[in-house]
Amino acid sequence: MYLKTQGLVLRVTEYRDSDAMLTVLTKEQGLMSFKARGVRSRRSQLKSACQLLCFSEFTLLERQGYYTVSEAVCLEMFQPMRNDIELLALCSYFAQAAELLSQQDVNDGEVLSLTLNSIYALCKLKRPQMLVKAAFELRMMVIAGFSPMVDGCAVCGSETPDRFDVAGGMAVCAGCSAPGSLRLPLSPASLAAMQHITTCEAKRLFSFNLLPEALKELSDIAETYFLTQLERGFYTLDFYKSLRLMAVHNPENPQ
Repeated sequence: MYLKTQGLVLRVTEYRDSDAMLTVLTKEQGLMSFKARGVRSRRSQLKSACQLLCFSEFTLLERQGYYTVSEAVCLEMFQPMRNDIELLALCSYFAQAAELLSQQDVNDGEVLSLTLNSIYALCKLKRPQMLVKAAFELRMMVIAGFSPMVDGCAVCGSETPDRFDVAGGMAVCAGCSAPGSLRLPLSPASLAAMQHITTCEAKRLFSFNLLPEALKELSDIAETYFLTQLERGFYTLDFYKSLRLMAVHNPENPQ
């Protein structure tokens, strides 16, 4: 039986001499695994569409619950990412997070849309990496059911909380948070950005701007909250951050 589906390649694992196993996030079937025969050979017609972070249309042959790629057409390669190792590392982090938070045989349209839109915002819209990363992390928490409470202080109801309680996932006033809890600074600008990210329409997710200090604050909150709720780290994130650190200390690189 043949099946046609569109999806984003999240992981490529070498298999045998010239084959590969693809982990692909699709809208209708969620996370799927495909075998791509001969895809690592130079003459393979499947090669371009089966690359990491390609959004492609796949024609699959299904036998006894296993899928093999029969045909594949690349719909979007996100070329700017392939010429910039920092962008590639950041998008790889998005892919690893999307794989973790997706399931097989479950409609994961929201996760797929967020991941694609985040990569598009970086590669096509040229939005700041720190802004896109923070928006991705917080919006992914909303999709996963861990939406932070940021409509005011979760304890006293004040509309001007100035801390974010990471473990509780809530905005609080300095005097309202529990002793010993990790509380990160939360400025009015960062609070407004978090409210926008967690409640806006998907198409407006990246339509905000922050000054550098507030953006750094938002980035720290988003990453810390994301990793705390998932109770794990990501090697792709570690690699991305190492590249950013190298760029900061390299006087020839303006980033």
